[in-house]
Amino acid sequence: MLTSDMEKLYPSAKTLVKECVASRVLAKDASLYDFSDGARETAENFMGWVDLGMRPQCDLAKVQRFADDVVASGIKTVVLIGQGGSTQAPMTITKYNKSDTVRANRVSFKTLDSDSPVRMRELLADCDPATTLVIVSSKSGGTIEPRLLSSALRDALEAQAPEINFANHLVAITDPGSQLERQAREEGWLAVFNGEPTVGGRFSALSIFGLLPAALVGIDLEQFAAHAKDAEERCSEDSIDNPAINLAAFLYDNYLKGRNKFSFLTPKRGRVLGLWIEQLVAESLGKEGQGILPNIEVDSLLLARDAGDRSVIMYQTKTDLWDERKNFEMSLAYIDPAIPRLNFKIDSALELAEHFVMWEYAIAMCGYLMRVCPFDQPDVASAKAEVLKILAEGQPEPDFVQDFIGDVHMGEVEVRLAPCFKDCTDVRAVLRALLGSIQPGDFFALNAFLPFTGEGRREALEDIRHGVGESRHVASCLEVGPRYLHSTGQLQKGGPNCGVFLILSADELKDIPLKREAESLGALAKAQASGDLLTLASRGRRCVHLHLPDNSGVTLRALAAVIREILAEL
Repeated sequence: MLTSDMEKLYPSAKTLVKECVASRVLAKDASLYDFSDGARETAENFMGWVDLGMRPQCDLAKVQRFADDVVASGIKTVVLIGQGGSTQAPMTITKYNKSDTVRANRVSFKTLDSDSPVRMRELLADCDPATTLVIVSSKSGGTIEPRLLSSALRDALEAQAPEINFANHLVAITDPGSQLERQAREEGWLAVFNGEPTVGGRFSALSIFGLLPAALVGIDLEQFAAHAKDAEERCSEDSIDNPAINLAAFLYDNYLKGRNKFSFLTPKRGRVLGLWIEQLVAESLGKEGQGILPNIEVDSLLLARDAGDRSVIMYQTKTDLWDERKNFEMSLAYIDPAIPRLNFKIDSALELAEHFVMWEYAIAMCGYLMRVCPFDQPDVASAKAEVLKILAEGQPEPDFVQDFIGDVHMGEVEVRLAPCFKDCTDVRAVLRALLGSIQPGDFFALNAFLPFTGEGRREALEDIRHGVGESRHVASCLEVGPRYLHSTGQLQKGGPNCGVFLILSADELKDIPLKREAESLGALAKAQASGDLLTLASRGRRCVHLHLPDNSGVTLRALAAVIREILAEL
């Protein structure tokens, strides 16, 4: 049941009701977005998501039977390979369900959307080829990350068990007629499930892209769809009680007041939902110089003083640990009461379907209010093109190379700069200029093409991002590359020019070679980091790319220590 605790009624809620926006969204009325020919045309082609609960685009019983048969056949591990919208909802559903003491996952479900060889080796260590099913999920079927990752993973699993016909362990989820569909049918993969072309990636949670993973971990699809149907009925009502209208009004009216960022706070279990929300909001609304930044925050102390540019959306999630609940509740007491707050509660994985619907409807309504098309992602495409160019023509030369920071020689760091920092000639000067450029109302993003597992890595990165946020009194984000390129990457390039970006990549101690397009997974990650720098810089953004000599925890801690010193000096 969708419930929210909002402090007041926001004015634009009345506008949405008066102009019948909710019911027009359900009716797939593209004229809502007739502020430009391009926006209306895009809406005409991509509003198939609005009634997936009422009218599922796939045969739920057939999908459920397939999942049950797969598990009955002895499959114990499922690996989903994809990027962006093809992985965010499945990751949310399967991770959230994993923590449910009533219906914990019946298979081990893993998502691979990282270029990191560290992550690939970690995943392979947990997979028995004989009991592993690999799902390659890509709407277009041509996205470079799932294409190369699936090839590398398949090669590794087949090398471990050459006696297995691994095509029988492969499933494709893709739109009809894609390159991936052709490959799967020609090679005789176990199954091909077609998506609905009128459903965009970030709106695909309730399509086959989200439903097959849900069924595999043991979620009853009929019940899941029933929750979605109920939410669609509520969220399409032209009523002041519509939860999607209230969410849209909260976001938009605070945006008009300069609160163009919201901090997402939740116990640990719910943060995976934040990743899905992050993509939906940032990629849908971050364009044409506008945008609302979702900030998945873990430290409420950073909200102890109202900076005037943020609101808070808080999710209570079910947990059986009293101490964990109390710890989260106590953390909320530090938030400045002047910061607008909206509270939600979610108890089960089944209820995720309702919140997917509510957020999708709300963001479609925000697009209407902001006069921004919520269904395209022009700057994501431009960044992809830059990466392909680098892979074909080679890496751009760094602006300079120097021994890595400190007295201990750990290798060299390559430094690439936006034009506004071209006068800097050493790493400390670069970081001082970058961090010193942060002004009130800006946000800082640490865009890291690094593994987030292993001792000390994530802790060092969180140290950097929270240190900057606390010192400069701004919202700070830790973004995982290449995942963020398909989500907040759109807002970073197409939204307002108030972001400051530190892009990190690193040499790999034991890289994984690739057969085509890129020499290795590490080379792909470096190309994506360099391409992101070039694309951001071309839009006048303040950005720096450091390519580190390695991705060890000690190297990242050394960088964090230098940044702390610089912040203390500013």
